Amino acid sequence: MGKIVRYIMTDGSAFVIATDSTDIIAEMEQIHKTSATVTAALGRLTTAASMMGDMLKSADDSITLRINGGGATGDLIAVSDSQGNPRAYVQNPVVEIPLNAKGKLDVSGAVGTDGQLYVIKDIGMKEPYVGQTPIVSGEIAEDITNYFATSEQTPSVCALGVLVNPDLTVKHAGGYIIQLLPSCEDEIIDRIEQNIATIPSVTEMLEKGMNADDIAKTAMNGLEIEKLDESDTSYKCNCSKERVENALISTGIDNLREMAESDEDTEVQCHFCNKTYVFTPSDVKKLIKSATK
Repeated sequence: MGKIVRYIMTDGSAFVIATDSTDIIAEMEQIHKTSATVTAALGRLTTAASMMGDMLKSADDSITLRINGGGATGDLIAVSDSQGNPRAYVQNPVVEIPLNAKGKLDVSGAVGTDGQLYVIKDIGMKEPYVGQTPIVSGEIAEDITNYFATSEQTPSVCALGVLVNPDLTVKHAGGYIIQLLPSCEDEIIDRIEQNIATIPSVTEMLEKGMNADDIAKTAMNGLEIEKLDESDTSYKCNCSKERVENALISTGIDNLREMAESDEDTEVQCHFCNKTYVFTPSDVKKLIKSATK
């Protein structure tokens, strides 16, 4: 179970959201069997999606983050509902590359830097909102920060971290996002900048036993803040047999007839949770009948 907390300055001039997503990213790694670098990359994107989902306004809203920088990972996708419950997918789950110059997992090298970050918000409009910004580093957090500044014109700071054990399991994962609101004065900005310059990394804070509340308060050290809310989060896929049936129908009647005549079962696997749905030729014939009514 993950946890998300949200705080706002008492004068309403700045906002911070923080999360401990360790359990979520651990489950993500178990589902997709990712290598260490991919776990770090997809884990960061998934953590960001969870926080950005929790920032949505309506219960039925959702957000999708998609990034492809031309690196070996291919597409990385993270989706979250408005309660901060994410799910994720990566095109190439196993990527083995050397550590970077700092001796750490080379997320940027795996993701690549030649591409776009897409942010798709389904907020109940006729068409989803789609924002896109060029990848600036491939390290994910900097790319999220750039998205907020460029596409939403909201000065923000995003920090994300995933610490992977030698056996490829996840030891720690989490992050925070600070956003400056229109009333923010220069002295508040200066203080936040000072905090960001000295704050430990997210995984260092988690390693010290700090929780999401501690991370938020550390990021806003020296400022008067009050807690807005907190919520438990989990890796949550919304796939169902009905959704898969609709997806099969969308492939066309000719394709369904070909499946029905093959005398073999059709298996469809969910990209996000790896659950497999099996349709016999008889099942497919029923879909054809329902689609042609």
